[in-house]
Amino acid sequence: MKIRDICVIAMFAAVIAVLSQISVPMPLGVPLSLQTFAVMLTGIILGAKKAVIAALVYLLLGAVGAPVFVNFGGGFHRIIGPWGGFLMSYPFVALIIGSGADTGKKLLLALCLAAGAFINLSMGTLWFAFSTGVGLPEAFAAAFAPFIIAEIIKIIIAFSIGAPVRDILKKNKFI
Repeated sequence: MKIRDICVIAMFAAVIAVLSQISVPMPLGVPLSLQTFAVMLTGIILGAKKAVIAALVYLLLGAVGAPVFVNFGGGFHRIIGPWGGFLMSYPFVALIIGSGADTGKKLLLALCLAAGAFINLSMGTLWFAFSTGVGLPEAFAAAFAPFIIAEIIKIIIAFSIGAPVRDILKKNKFI
């Protein structure tokens, strides 16, 4: 791996950490944040391999206690806590979206963005139910349903920003 790649991966792990701090508390406990938006952008811009590494770096930083998760949280307990399913989904989301971006086909990228958002919400909901002991209907109401519209908006913005940025960076041989 080139030094440029390592720097770009580190930069996008930092982007995920910074955008994680932009969050809105929700009534049922799971906050609405820009973490998933950052992972979407990372997947689009970096492609599958580098995006997965960036997501793993972000998770490892948080797991060892760096305050990179929502509300400057850190520690392994956050990964196994009620919101852990969302966090654990990030490498998969990055892989799916990055793979769509790597094809160069805009329609496939849009479908991969939707699939990534669905996987994120699904893993988050299932883990929320498991870790809190609530039933699936309650978990769906707390961790999936309130975020559908926000995820659609994130997909649209990430696609609108990420695809052109990727094209520019590739043209200039930055990524």
